[in-house]
Amino acid sequence: MAQDLRLAFVGQGTYFSSSVMEAPEAGIVPAFFELAPGGPPGVLLAALESFAPDVVIVFRPELLPAGAFATLGALTVGYLTEPLPRSTAPDRVAHPDLETRLATLRDIDPTGFDRIVCFDPLLAATVDPIVPVWRSLPIPIADSIFAPVRPTPGPPRYLFVGRSTGHRERFLGPIKHDFDVVHLAHGISEDRLREFLGESDVGINLHNEPYPTFENRVGTLLAAGLLVVSESLSPRHGLLPGTDYVEVAHPWELWEIAAALRGAPDAFATVRHSGREKAERFRASRVYPALVRDLLDDVRTFGTARRAGQPA
Repeated sequence: MAQDLRLAFVGQGTYFSSSVMEAPEAGIVPAFFELAPGGPPGVLLAALESFAPDVVIVFRPELLPAGAFATLGALTVGYLTEPLPRSTAPDRVAHPDLETRLATLRDIDPTGFDRIVCFDPLLAATVDPIVPVWRSLPIPIADSIFAPVRPTPGPPRYLFVGRSTGHRERFLGPIKHDFDVVHLAHGISEDRLREFLGESDVGINLHNEPYPTFENRVGTLLAAGLLVVSESLSPRHGLLPGTDYVEVAHPWELWEIAAALRGAPDAFATVRHSGREKAERFRASRVYPALVRDLLDDVRTFGTARRAGQPA
């Protein structure tokens, strides 16, 4: 019998603990390790060495100090999770926030990773001159987030998870005044997040600033069985507006959706069920085993600039 492969996830738990494999599956034994941005990597490296991973996936690899993985005996994948300027896409938008994120990405250590994965295929032209993108796929969702669609017995309860910005408050302000809205503006644990998801009926997705992107909270909300109301998504990663989620472009549209749901809480039941079904494509226990198999095959075939190219 083949030996289990050990897969380590590294990232800020507040943001990424709900994006990993949580239990052994398909011959893979996972574990999560906290990344403390700006801190010395010694504690992290000691924990990784104790776990002895075959593969390490790092969320936001640009936050890892240069040379941190120089002696790590595992294949390493940097997973880019942040929106960036789109240099060639037709819906590209110039915004200072995107330029700041790009400046941070330039700090990545290209010698520290065997492969780079990006959540958005439209960013490849921007990222490739810094580090070559190997795969693009939306950030997976931990299996424990998944839940069946629940009936809505009364007025819907709304949930928005994300920091407050002027752009977001233009949408949220009116419905906060008239409807039951919970806004989690600061990071919370995965356990607490599941509690709030279980108490909500509608999940709202709004961009950080008025530029196109795809937030991983969309997959989280769909997986939890909520009706998702979102600004336009780009890319959509297979989701269809009006079929899998409800799309809004203006604050008054979000308010009108909420008003319609107050009178008919299950008005979008078909959309809610379709979105929950589509969420299966984000399930962590399905995505990561396939990604790891592809990684091992790719490094075995094409090698890696990071070291001799031998798979773990």
